[in-house]
Amino acid sequence: MAQPNDEKVLYDFEGDLPSVLRPTEVRLKLVREQAPQGAQSLQIEFLGGEWPNLYFRADGTPWDWSAYNGLCITVHNPSTESVQFGVRVDDDPRADGALYCRQGWGTVEPGKTRTFVLPLSSADPMSIGMRGLPNPRPDVQSIALTATNELRTQHIVAFQVFMHRPKQPTTLVIDNIRLVRWLPDLKDLRDIVDEYGQYTGADWLGKVKRLEDFKEHLAEEERNLSAHPNLPEYDEYGGWKQSPTLRATGFFRTEKVNGKWWLVTPKGTLFLSIGMDCVRTDDATMVTGREHLFRWLPKDDDPLTHHRWFQTGVIRGPVKEGTVYAFYRANLQRKYGENYTERWTDITARRLRSWGFNTIGSWSSWERFRNAKIPYTVIVHPHGDHARVSSGIDYWGEMHDPFDPRFEQSVRRSLEPVTQQVGDDPYCIGYFVDNELSWTGGLEAGGLYGLAFGALNRDASDSPAKRAFVDQLRSKYDTIQALNQAWQTEFESWGALEKPVRLTATRTEAQRQDFGQFVRTLAERYFSTVRKVLRELTPNHLYLGARFAWAHPAIIQVAAQHCDLISFNIYAKEVGIWDHVLMGLDKPVLVGEFHFGALDRGMFHTGLVSATSQAHRAELYRNYLYSMADHPMFVGCHWFQYVDQPTTGRWFDGENYNIGFVNTVDYPYPEMVAMARRVHRELYARRYGKPTAQADSTGR
Repeated sequence: MAQPNDEKVLYDFEGDLPSVLRPTEVRLKLVREQAPQGAQSLQIEFLGGEWPNLYFRADGTPWDWSAYNGLCITVHNPSTESVQFGVRVDDDPRADGALYCRQGWGTVEPGKTRTFVLPLSSADPMSIGMRGLPNPRPDVQSIALTATNELRTQHIVAFQVFMHRPKQPTTLVIDNIRLVRWLPDLKDLRDIVDEYGQYTGADWLGKVKRLEDFKEHLAEEERNLSAHPNLPEYDEYGGWKQSPTLRATGFFRTEKVNGKWWLVTPKGTLFLSIGMDCVRTDDATMVTGREHLFRWLPKDDDPLTHHRWFQTGVIRGPVKEGTVYAFYRANLQRKYGENYTERWTDITARRLRSWGFNTIGSWSSWERFRNAKIPYTVIVHPHGDHARVSSGIDYWGEMHDPFDPRFEQSVRRSLEPVTQQVGDDPYCIGYFVDNELSWTGGLEAGGLYGLAFGALNRDASDSPAKRAFVDQLRSKYDTIQALNQAWQTEFESWGALEKPVRLTATRTEAQRQDFGQFVRTLAERYFSTVRKVLRELTPNHLYLGARFAWAHPAIIQVAAQHCDLISFNIYAKEVGIWDHVLMGLDKPVLVGEFHFGALDRGMFHTGLVSATSQAHRAELYRNYLYSMADHPMFVGCHWFQYVDQPTTGRWFDGENYNIGFVNTVDYPYPEMVAMARRVHRELYARRYGKPTAQADSTGR
């Protein structure tokens, strides 16, 4: 088959199935009737399981893809629902979805055929501080990268198409898998952002082209907000006006009514927490070392220059400290004038009420909205010089070592000034403490043993966690010989065990039991310590948990014993994806983060769950809210986040996702706003529905 010079077909499925295929929990069939190009294609039925996948493996000699910078796949969705799928390319047999690979997600609508491209450039997009890059071809959808490691493109050992825990068998048809070299080189990206922080290479609804556009947008929104004031279903706390009258304590609490968990307002009405995270103005992007990306930056005497500052503490990116600029805040000044902070606060409060959000979520400027009387949550990250321990996958950093006495001191010092500021405010729902901690790591037992491996790798002389683990083992095994026999190890003495011990896998059932017991004990110490300090400092507000992103059911069971709510960040199409870890629990659950994003309004990355358009984002939002309201354990969900992330990536980790309800010029996405108003009006009646059990009351 003749090819353009910039493409090379790998598989077109015109003959027999390629010998490189390695299917796992999928069923394959060559088809013509649903083929995207009208020729023979490969139908993949993903049958279920955790990670059903079709794996293409280079047998023997690795593939050399160094002459190309993209992998394209044409995908057809024959079903009646949108389907999200993943693509991963490995440059090492040890690839696990986080290391030694490039990985991302795409979504295809029902009945549609789309072509997707996964960037293969040997350089990581984060080498210029962005998770997603501009898409040069409107007919090709970019894969939203979640693993952006630098690839050895001359040493590709495999690639795969996969799904994550499909709820029922799901079919896709793929064709024309090919390598391309038409993606832009990272060195060629110049002037991609204008003076308003917007992409210069496209046009879309809501894009600002002149200063007068801000005035027109504001007038348009004033008319919209006047036509849609507060939702009539909400009382002064955002609770349900038609709620049965429950016990009023003057503070938020939880109660189980008719077999379903609820939050209860201070006045005793039923409440679902529909929240918005990051309601603030200070998201900024790194400028230092990337000046060529910006068509405009303020001069020293520019009235907008005070929206730049020097920033340290970069987690991911080529520059670890430097000058950053907050285009969103500069645009607020352009739009609202010198008193932009006060005017932004006012219109944001009006927006949230009009759109039906009744909670200001994490990382927000909640103190600005106290006069607006909107319920809010507070998040606190304990910091200090206490010890840490690695789980092996330390995305945001190593886990706290709660066996260190300094950990309780750190928790207290971090919480005390915040609880004093909040006081006994009845509009405060409660406190999240920590976010997405490194609870799990490694491939064994769903990562449960990661912290045990990490503790063993420390020296007991300076690691309280290691000392606690050794003490646990000494209390169980009378002698080191008894331990060696149980573990099939050869430690000469307890002193040898106290030194750093690097193990990569468990060998015996006794060892697995000991590892699991240590991790459960660590979790017990962590959650009990936080709860103790919270109860001392703020006894009337709820402990909302640690916002799990990675966890094991054993750890979640411990959390449920100490937290008033269990919180998860659930990036999926619906909340039920975590049901497998909630089995056997009877506890209210709150979603701390979720979102959907698309690439049709000038952004470079969809975020963690991709949509194909703003209309599709709105549909996914509706379905997610319905799944939350229909689930008897869930009592709310918080959208991440209020404003799109900077086009060129937020300063500390390069995320540049289309995940806002408003864009960087403070223009609300009309599709999202309209859907939010509609869905939020329905939620209380939908959830209350027909009683499923006798009313009962549990918890605080």
